[in-house]
Amino acid sequence: MTMRVGFALPYLNHVAHEVSRTAEFAREAEKAGAASLWVGDRNFAAVNPKVGAGGFGSTIPVEYRTAADPFVVLGVAAAATERVKLGSHVLIAPVYPPAQLARSLTTIDLISKGRLLPGFGIGWSPEEFEGANLDFRRRGARMDELLDALELLWTQDPVEYHGKHIELPLQYAPLKPVHKPRPPIYIGGLAGAALKRVGERADGWLPAFAVPDFVDVETVLAQRAQIDAYATEAGRDPADIDTIMRINPSPGVPFQQTADVIKRTAERTGIDHFMVEYMSLPDVDASLQTVTEILALIERG
Repeated sequence: MTMRVGFALPYLNHVAHEVSRTAEFAREAEKAGAASLWVGDRNFAAVNPKVGAGGFGSTIPVEYRTAADPFVVLGVAAAATERVKLGSHVLIAPVYPPAQLARSLTTIDLISKGRLLPGFGIGWSPEEFEGANLDFRRRGARMDELLDALELLWTQDPVEYHGKHIELPLQYAPLKPVHKPRPPIYIGGLAGAALKRVGERADGWLPAFAVPDFVDVETVLAQRAQIDAYATEAGRDPADIDTIMRINPSPGVPFQQTADVIKRTAERTGIDHFMVEYMSLPDVDASLQTVTEILALIERG
């Protein structure tokens, strides 16, 4: 199996303060052999959150307090590279107006000449939806309509859409992505509704492991089986649904341990594309060391 390993761009926590080095990081990571470069999405971290990170507990880690704009960071990386895929793992898609989201992603796809891998999630922070004047309880339904609207915005001109949660007046939409008919849409999430959405309409799934606290291959295999069943029920070929696994090592986890998790997971699941995100690295130099060290360990087998 040919292994593809990608890495997070400098968009989060300490490295976000060095976002001016994004182009440098992207070029060096590509030169080192990275297969893909990624951003996540935090609009803000509430001081007194109603829900904790990931929808659990009542606290949000300090790492989430500082986040650069994911669209700008991806655009800079797109202009600085030639080969790597450029992805979001994940954008909190329902908080964005569909025309704005389509325009931003189309622009990145055009700059990169078709290397965009847009990944979406419904989010877990009520405050982020409140900040966008949206109903957090309707985020799943809004996501479904958003996917419908993006399909139209990326494939038709003129275009209009009229849903319960999203309204697109008839508008011109001549700027289209390089990907035809549209960029492949990846969806993150582990809950039943998310797995159903992946199986019924996504081009790919974005699960995640936290190392060493949460590495559960059996659960991933069971969740993938659910996705495949939903796909079959919808008349789709499960083999057409890709999987890219995110690995989040905790502070102090050795590079070798991260590489071993990647290799073991690949052997057990058949997943061949991973992205690595150390969220507590002190600077971009440390991030680049992560890239070179892990790629070398994977290459050595």
